Amino acid sequence: MTLESLQATAKAIFEDSARLKQEIADDSQNLLNLARMAEISALCIQKGGKLMLCGNGGSAGDAQHITAELLIRLRSDRDRAALPALCLTMDMSTLTACANDYGFERVFERPLRALAKPGDVLIGFTTSGNSSNVICAMKAAQDLGVTVLGFLGGTGGEALALCETSFRAPNTMDPGRIQETHITAGHALVEMIEDSL
Repeated sequence: MTLESLQATAKAIFEDSARLKQEIADDSQNLLNLARMAEISALCIQKGGKLMLCGNGGSAGDAQHITAELLIRLRSDRDRAALPALCLTMDMSTLTACANDYGFERVFERPLRALAKPGDVLIGFTTSGNSSNVICAMKAAQDLGVTVLGFLGGTGGEALALCETSFRAPNTMDPGRIQETHITAGHALVEMIEDSL
C-alpha cells in the first residue's frame, strides 16, 4: 500500500468513529440509559456496594481501564476518595485455573459468586452482546441480587434482556468502532459517578 492509501484508511476510520459517536450524541434514549447507569452505580457505592466489571479481549482492556479510573481517578483536578471497583478478569493464575477446571464460560461467574453481594453492580462489556462468559456472569449476578448493566454493541444480543439498563453502540458490528464508543461512554460514566458523589 502507498502512504497516501494508508492515510486515506486512517481518515476513513476517524470519520466512521466520529459519525458513530455523533449518532450516539443525538440518541437521547441511549444517553438517558447511560445516565441511569451512572445513577445506579453511584447509589450502589453510596450504600456500601461495589462495581464489578468484565469483558473479553479489547473489552477486557476497557473493563480494566474503567476500573482503574474508578479506583484512582479520571480527572486530575478531582482529588476524591477511591471508588470500590473490581475487574473480574482477575489475574492470570485465577483466569487459567478457572478455564482449565470449569471452562472458559465460567471465568467471570466463578469470582463473581465468591465476591459479590446483593446490592453490588456488574457491568459487562460485550461488543456482540453474546459473549458466553459475560452472559454467564450476568445470569449469576441476577441470581445473587446484583444489578446488571451493559456496554453492548449492535442489537445488544442476548445480554440486552439481562441488563437493568445498557449503553449500546448501534448500527455497526465493527468491534473497533464499538470499543471506541464504549471507552468514551465509560469515561462519561466515571465523570457522572464522580459528579454524583
